[in-house]
Amino acid sequence: MGEHRELSAGEGMSRAATGRVETGGDPPARIDTDVLVVGAGLAGLRVARELSARGHAVLLCDRRADLGASIRTTGIFVRRTLDDFDLPETRLGPAIRRVHLYPPASGAGPAAPLELVSDRDEYRVGDMSGLYLDELDRARAAGVRVLLRTRFTGRTDGGYLLARGPERLRVRARFLVGADGARSRVARELGLDRNTQLLVGAEDVSPVRAASAEPVFHCVLDPVLAPGYLAWVVDDGEHLHVGTAGYSARFPGGARRALERFRAQAPGLRAEDREPADVERRGGPIPVGGLLRRISSPAGLLVGDAAGAVSPLTAGGLDPCLRLSDYAVDCLDDALRASDPGMLAHYDGVFLRRKFAGRVAMRQMLALVRHRSVMRVGFAALRTPAGEALARRIMFADRSFPDTPAVPASALSSSLPGSSAPPLDWVHG
Repeated sequence: MGEHRELSAGEGMSRAATGRVETGGDPPARIDTDVLVVGAGLAGLRVARELSARGHAVLLCDRRADLGASIRTTGIFVRRTLDDFDLPETRLGPAIRRVHLYPPASGAGPAAPLELVSDRDEYRVGDMSGLYLDELDRARAAGVRVLLRTRFTGRTDGGYLLARGPERLRVRARFLVGADGARSRVARELGLDRNTQLLVGAEDVSPVRAASAEPVFHCVLDPVLAPGYLAWVVDDGEHLHVGTAGYSARFPGGARRALERFRAQAPGLRAEDREPADVERRGGPIPVGGLLRRISSPAGLLVGDAAGAVSPLTAGGLDPCLRLSDYAVDCLDDALRASDPGMLAHYDGVFLRRKFAGRVAMRQMLALVRHRSVMRVGFAALRTPAGEALARRIMFADRSFPDTPAVPASALSSSLPGSSAPPLDWVHG
């Protein structure tokens, strides 16, 4: 594997990810690499680092100059993620075992919540700015070449074109990975499926003025302030997260205006928290249509939000992001070592999508609720033993993403063009 390092602006391309660069006057510099990863969120950083650690040359680009800025996620990690992935303790807030679910507020104020308490640590909120920067350092240490302030602009003759200020860089990569978010440019370039069912979220993050006695995850089901989803308040020990999300067409005045209205009546807030002086604003699209069907081609694949790897019911994306990224790494590693693009046929969203059928159905039902009176009737059902059991299953689920299949070496030949075996008939369990 050749030398990797990040190029500074104006430095020019002195060597490629594989140790070779071609430069000229007007033509863009050319970089040869094994894998080009577009997007340096958790999914892109993980795929880039793991592939580089396995000996492949990886170029990672992101349009942002600072990965610690412009955060778009609340950063809630569920228990299964905390159990299975090595996340730095110093970047995680206190463990949350208590969830309070609320129906829409009435004129008299918030209704009594349905209180769900687990005997296990269910959630922790991550310091996403710190986590991104930690993962960036780990990727660089593994040998990933990182280009920040760099946009992926599409295909060009013999490769892909990147724009870095006035520079134009031509990348010839064996595979392209799209980790570029819910509205993925890479998906379009590769002719893969794209997200069509999107929520829009808005969140305010402010410093905690006084620590809570016990961390509580407050969730409000309100089809006006959070149409098709929910609004939330959660304390991560250092910051208070107040947010809402829903279908953009059903937000009167937009998501940001709905958030202001929610903050004025949100549960779990002290008077001084309703108008904080220091606020970080977050927001962005959230795909909720389930994992996309076509997420790979012989030229590359999609991960994270670009692949729709978000729970269609809870809109949780961090656990699916990490699990699908590891599956992508295994498939890419096999394809690179065998020099066989056909092996990416095993990276198939159809099989995994089937596991989301129940959650997709519940998402569709939730989207139909447009009136607070209807939501209050439905919420009353959650207060019954059967309803509470369902709520606990959703909020304290052991699985937020289905187990990804392994690819047995003996079955890899089924992905070859012309093979009569279907790409996934080796999957079991």
